[in-house]
Amino acid sequence: MNLNMNSMESLVAQIQGLSGSIADVNQLHSLLKQSEDLFQSELARLAPLLTELDPSIHSLGYLYILEACTSAPISKDEANELVLSVARFINLCAAEQIRLAPDKFISVCKRFKDQVMLLEDPMRGVAPMLTALRKLQLSSEQLTTLHPDFLLICLLAKCYKTGLSILEDDIFEVDQPRDFFLYCYYGGMICIGQKKFSKALELLHNVVTAPMSILNAIAVEAYKKYILVSLIHLGQFSISFPKYTSSVAQRNLKNFSQVMCELETCVLANNEKFEFDKNLGLVKQVVSSMYKRNIQRLTQTYLTLSLQDIANTVQLNSAKEAEMHVLQMIQDGEIYATINQKDGMVRFLEDPEQYKSCEMIERIDSSIQRIMMLSRKLTDMDELLSCDPLYLAKAGRERQRFDFDDFDTVPSKFTI
Repeated sequence: MNLNMNSMESLVAQIQGLSGSIADVNQLHSLLKQSEDLFQSELARLAPLLTELDPSIHSLGYLYILEACTSAPISKDEANELVLSVARFINLCAAEQIRLAPDKFISVCKRFKDQVMLLEDPMRGVAPMLTALRKLQLSSEQLTTLHPDFLLICLLAKCYKTGLSILEDDIFEVDQPRDFFLYCYYGGMICIGQKKFSKALELLHNVVTAPMSILNAIAVEAYKKYILVSLIHLGQFSISFPKYTSSVAQRNLKNFSQVMCELETCVLANNEKFEFDKNLGLVKQVVSSMYKRNIQRLTQTYLTLSLQDIANTVQLNSAKEAEMHVLQMIQDGEIYATINQKDGMVRFLEDPEQYKSCEMIERIDSSIQRIMMLSRKLTDMDELLSCDPLYLAKAGRERQRFDFDDFDTVPSKFTI
């Protein structure tokens, strides 16, 4: 076969002829890498060539040409056509081919994300970006650089349930720290949108306690939301950090953890600041959660209580407002109670769950299986780390800083 790559026509012929076996595709990859200058010099002629290729068969060659096409600036009018072309390619391309050139594929997908945002239509990017990251992943345990972009698109499109689908994966492989920070931050915001506050706390906690040499803006914003979500979900927050938190975070983040006394007054006084941080909605949920938590405390003391008494105790404006809070809490499963509409009395009940249904047993078994899997994974990672040359070298240097003479001897009465 003629390997002359001096014309776009011969390039297309090479792509069509070398997209079959693995060996052919690897050979094509080498040729395409050598043709980078040709792509740049023939930008105007590239787009029509895509019609001669099948993205499901000639995925690697199609990717190289598409990446070159998208590298040039385009107008908002041209963006719509580009979005359609890239979405079609993402859906049809062969994963085993595009993984040979992950940087090219990532570049195309990020430009696709930028264009749907330029068109102010993030909904169009949700399904293609999910498909893209799944095709790029070698396993569900891998965090790709497309994960944060996908979650951002989901946030902008308010497709929180779709975003949750990737947050259920246990991530063990991370390439870039920034991707991890953004993945956990955006993921936390999606969980907040779905009122899954426990999972949101877990993700935001990961951002705050992740290793960092300098404080970054993502960690600061995550910590602000972490405080608010803690107040909603737990009714309190701690200004102390776990021991594994970086010293940089421990020193600097405490400045943002002012104790919130007289919460409603604080909200009114700092309304503009909360709105600037885009946390005003979350702060209002904190206020609402305080009322709910005070109502929950009443269930531990009283069997029956009037709506007016509830309003007076938790400082609500009226019995009607207390009734709305109680009804919402019953609907959400936060308390178990009945309301007598005639006399306005609330009767608090015990939790009906007996933890012996088939569904509950399945949930418990599923949790046990997941914990066992995580335990095995942790053991495997520990074994790999104990054999890592870089870790062993650092551990050896740390040992040399100490001398046995620096330690007290064992008292004689404890000598074996």
